[in-house]
Amino acid sequence: MNRFQTWLRGDWAVPVFSGLLILMSVAVNNIGTGALNPELASRWWVDAGVHAHDGSEVFTFANALMLVAAVVAGYKIVVQAVRALTTKMISIDLLVSVAAIGAVLIGNFWEAAAVTFLFSIGHALEAGTMQKTRSALAELVAVAPDTAIVMRDGIQQEVAAQQVTKGEIVLVKNGAKVPVDGVVADGTGSVDEASITGESIPVEKSASDEVFAGTISRGGFLQVKATGIGADTTLARIIHRVEEAQDAKAKTQAFIDRFSTWYTPAVMMLALVAGLITHDVVLALTLLVIGCPGALVISIPVAIVAGIGRAARNGILIKGGEYLETSGKISAVAVDKTGTLTQGRPQLTDVVVVAAGLTKHDVLATAAAAEAGSEHPLARPILDAAAEHGLLPNGFPQKVTPVVGKGIVAAVDEQQILIGNPALLTDYGVEQSPDITEVTQSFAAAGKTPMIVAADQMVLGVIAVADTIRTDAPDMVARLHQAGVTKVVMLTGDTRLVAESIGQATGIDEIHASLLPEDKLDAVTTLQREGHTVAMVGDGVNDAPALATADIGVAMGAAGSGVAIETADIALMGDNLMKLPESISLAKRTTRVMKQNIVIALATVVVLLAGVFAGGVTMSLGMLVHEGSVLVVILNAMRLMRNDKHGTPLPKRHRSAATTAGNHASVAS
Repeated sequence: MNRFQTWLRGDWAVPVFSGLLILMSVAVNNIGTGALNPELASRWWVDAGVHAHDGSEVFTFANALMLVAAVVAGYKIVVQAVRALTTKMISIDLLVSVAAIGAVLIGNFWEAAAVTFLFSIGHALEAGTMQKTRSALAELVAVAPDTAIVMRDGIQQEVAAQQVTKGEIVLVKNGAKVPVDGVVADGTGSVDEASITGESIPVEKSASDEVFAGTISRGGFLQVKATGIGADTTLARIIHRVEEAQDAKAKTQAFIDRFSTWYTPAVMMLALVAGLITHDVVLALTLLVIGCPGALVISIPVAIVAGIGRAARNGILIKGGEYLETSGKISAVAVDKTGTLTQGRPQLTDVVVVAAGLTKHDVLATAAAAEAGSEHPLARPILDAAAEHGLLPNGFPQKVTPVVGKGIVAAVDEQQILIGNPALLTDYGVEQSPDITEVTQSFAAAGKTPMIVAADQMVLGVIAVADTIRTDAPDMVARLHQAGVTKVVMLTGDTRLVAESIGQATGIDEIHASLLPEDKLDAVTTLQREGHTVAMVGDGVNDAPALATADIGVAMGAAGSGVAIETADIALMGDNLMKLPESISLAKRTTRVMKQNIVIALATVVVLLAGVFAGGVTMSLGMLVHEGSVLVVILNAMRLMRNDKHGTPLPKRHRSAATTAGNHASVAS
């Protein structure tokens, strides 16, 4: 099919042909009235007309062109109206169809052609706009790779991406798209994950790292073991979710749909009554055209599609129009601490030596020797720090005994090593000096977890472990406040000291510590009772009850989690905290645009109706203004396709808070 044939099947073919016919009619009429050539008009134009028995002109060639223009533009409108009637729906198309046919019957061919022509332009504008606002989805589909290079029988083979099997090794070269979800088996390289997470900075990949279909290699060579192919890839799940979301209706849209089902018959009744009372058929037909709620009907869906499309392009998946609209009302955000405000990976932050003649390396090596055989969650940061300094033990402890709530006791080379809190040392009769108590208390006050290291009944030193604050956590809280969120609340199962340390560094408004999962649910419920629309950000495991209760559940870092993409109301594809205030800000912008569009649409109808009864507003002028309002509504919604002003600098107090947080080396998990 060539370009012309494609254009003929497009939305603009009908209004273009109809418009050309109208222009031809106007030209012929000017010729016929002598406007262009009086001598020619006297010979040809009169002959072109059809005359009544009394010699008066009743139909002209110019009128015939107008009639054809009305038929060309109005054919699809009438068909749509009839189809709607077969499903017991009175649509906008019916109003225009009745008005156009009525105008033809009373001989007002110009009005019939103008109304149908302008309405067809409106249809084309709407279709083109919806296509443009769905461009984010089209872009996602476009990044899906078609082919893959796999290793089969020791030979590189190019196959269709759908033909790759799970577990197969796929080769990703510089500049190539990753065709599958998988894990890097060998090689290193940088991958542009903008199509998935919205982040423009390439991510370095090496063995055991995850990669996603549709991302692009920007350097290096990767051998990827396929774990997800075809519809089972993260990209495919995102496309599916965006398709569903853009079709899902908001509550306001559902109300407008119900309103229009009553409004349209009401307009028809008004036109009928006005015609019967005034005996003015033109007035009745004009009311039908003026009363079209076209701008009102499109005002909400065009904003929703634009908002969800903009979000998807930025790595934010919003489940549907209802959730987008609800997100625009968010006034309180509850966040889990670990993995949201903090890195979620505890690190060794301090080593204090107490025993004379020892160094920090001696204390760390002793702790690592004991923790080498421990399942304690804080063993990993100790072993990581020991590895960094070349202090890993050669073997494992002969015996490790965990003491619940206190620490561990390990037997290493005939030494008894204790690592834990003061209560553990008391149980084993190890004497603790006031200095030890002061050090442990100071670490605890700073939000760190202190552990005393003792060997053979003698305290060697104190080590501290903490979960570091994410560098962008203070900025996130500040951005949430800028986006209109009045209260940011931390919900954590950690101790009050730890929680307060993080809250002070990040600017959290309210802190709830030492919470069980059901306590987090109660905290969310309390916020709702206070009148807040609540968003809950969590990992979906211990936060599941609170996430389900909150008005909006938000999942972070959802790129690798198909469950999060399908279940969360909002899924932030990247592990970027700034996406949270960005999503709320975008939702609030979308809600404002929806309200503005409704006001524009209703105000236009009211003004036009008043103009009709006051006189001066004709059928064609009314349709022109009406379609103008449709265009205004569309352009207003299109503003959502631009990025919001999220890059504006933070107020000075927020910048200083961020700097202060950056200076905190760590806080407890």
